Amino acid sequence: MEYKTASPDRYKLLKAFALENRRNATLAEQVLWEHLRGNALGVKFLRQYIVGDYIADFFAPDAGLIIEVDGGYHAERKQQEYDEIRTEDINNIGFNVIRFSNEEVLYDTENVIDKILETIDHYE
Repeated sequence: MEYKTASPDRYKLLKAFALENRRNATLAEQVLWEHLRGNALGVKFLRQYIVGDYIADFFAPDAGLIIEVDGGYHAERKQQEYDEIRTEDINNIGFNVIRFSNEEVLYDTENVIDKILETIDHYE
């Protein structure tokens, strides 16, 4: 699937942020990455990848899927509003976004992986 990346004036800045995010992944992101890396689920995932004007936590271009792992601040109203806009923008580019809380990834990992696999199967 073809996708657009950030506008040229933002790309360099986003690329620096993405690199910093990869270097400083949260524990939940590290745990999930161990289950996604190396085509473990049958599709290639990329970490902290620029899609449109956003940085996706995990991106599977061939499955049209973006996975976001949300920390506690995502429960705040303003952040939820931003997340809704972000999800809508990414959906308009042509990708499906699924979100998991840190707690889901850390304490219910098997269910998270099952939901990801269901989403991948649904896409194919």
